[in-house]
Amino acid sequence: MQPTDLTSQTFAGYPPQGREVAIARLDLLRRLPMPLVPILLREIIAYDWKFPSERRELDAHLVYLATLTPTALRELTSGFAALALAADLNGSDWAADPEGYMERLTASLWSTHQMPQFRTTAERYTAHVRAAAPAPLETVPRLGVVILGRGVAPGKQVLFRKLRREGIYLNRIQASDGVQVLLDAMKQRAQKQAGSQSYEHWYIDGGSIAPGEATGETLTQISYEALEPARRLLLERAQQVVASGGGGPEALRTLMMHLQPKELGFTSANDDPLLTHFQLSLLTEGSGTQIFSTTFVQWAARECLRRSQPSTLLLRFAPRQRQQGMDELLRGATSAGPDPEGSLVDADMAAYYTWLNMLRLPNVEQVRFLARHEDGNEAVAIGPGLPRGTTSSSQFDMHKLLALVT
Repeated sequence: MQPTDLTSQTFAGYPPQGREVAIARLDLLRRLPMPLVPILLREIIAYDWKFPSERRELDAHLVYLATLTPTALRELTSGFAALALAADLNGSDWAADPEGYMERLTASLWSTHQMPQFRTTAERYTAHVRAAAPAPLETVPRLGVVILGRGVAPGKQVLFRKLRREGIYLNRIQASDGVQVLLDAMKQRAQKQAGSQSYEHWYIDGGSIAPGEATGETLTQISYEALEPARRLLLERAQQVVASGGGGPEALRTLMMHLQPKELGFTSANDDPLLTHFQLSLLTEGSGTQIFSTTFVQWAARECLRRSQPSTLLLRFAPRQRQQGMDELLRGATSAGPDPEGSLVDADMAAYYTWLNMLRLPNVEQVRFLARHEDGNEAVAIGPGLPRGTTSSSQFDMHKLLALVT
């Protein structure tokens, strides 16, 4: 099957919005070379489950390609056309299963030593398209807040070593009710931007969201504990593959790639389909997100920033379980108990990674960031106008601390 063979019926199995996009861009898809078409279809088939920012980016991408002259389009995509693809790749039904095609393509490119060529081609292509269709300017400064260290007394560890270089390190925070103050501030921030698009303000918790902290009416929220039924079902499926003796990592990857929400218990009529698919992706695409709460929060933050590009992101880490043997972890055994000190090490590094991921988004010069020890008196504040690599021993309550970054 070649791109020229595509018809509107090719996309009959796509979700509604994705099918509409594919049919609307059918003429363009027919004019593109392999393997670029399956690469684009992998994005289009998931259109229904993409966040608004992702849809804008994909729409702008396709619009730009459609405006190019035939000569300009051939020049832009010539690197893909130059790849020597195995005949059996095109023989598969790649349009119906572009994700499966991409797995086979990756294996083929490695085996034929063409992966470096493919990467260079993809990077050049992506840079060109992004320059031609830049992201819109943000009207609200982006704010990230990280709460970590629950259950660990002050002074147990040296915190924020890497983040201190980026802003002000504060060591006399008075914050007995700090979590609630931060939650209230994030809710107020979201309410002030009531006219903004959906999925602009997030709260991700590594434990459970207490009734008094429920913020679903203003913040998009997910928690590790709320996903326990789905995590257990996924680990059971993984155990079955391992116990069968007939599959290794590749079989597990294939299993997770094709899982549907209902297979992991996402069946409530009140579920947000887009959010449901996002949570499913966190569990099936992340490594360790099914087992360690700190890993879950870090990966969820990364994916949220990459995909949703929110204006507000609040992360709250909780103690993860202690390390055990892989068999015990896959069984979901929790007899080893929590590891607050080890979790703080994880969360401290995750806070730094979150800061780095925020710097990858547009309008980086306006980014604000705050990290604080939940049960301690330490924090780091980063933002425009705040001196870098400095320390303050002045007393700060949470409201004064928030004023530094808002």
